[in-house]
Amino acid sequence: MKLGAFSVSLAVKDIKASKAFYETLGFKVFAGDLEKNYLIMKNESSLIGLFQGMFENNILTFNPGWDQDANTLSKFDDVREIQKHLKSNDIKLEHEADEATSGPASFVLLDPDGNAILIDQHI
Repeated sequence: MKLGAFSVSLAVKDIKASKAFYETLGFKVFAGDLEKNYLIMKNESSLIGLFQGMFENNILTFNPGWDQDANTLSKFDDVREIQKHLKSNDIKLEHEADEATSGPASFVLLDPDGNAILIDQHI
């Protein structure tokens, strides 16, 4: 199963303070909008999303169809196919993608310890 680019999405209290902190660790703004309270920061192939006021807990995020530079991959597993595979293996989903659609979609599942995993396809 190809899950695409991986990042950690952090629920932050003060996005400007978090931005400054991660810049000290060598991360640079890669995408996002500070005024809309979200940034994607990158250090080599490591990605961290900073999100203020958008969700309560940190989330592990995978982006099918993208590499670590947000370039579109020529071959990838569609989010709906990943979802079908997980459901066929009795994995409970918290939110599901509409399997009758194509293109951008997402779903959420929890690991055994309650950590949220977002499978978020943008293409």
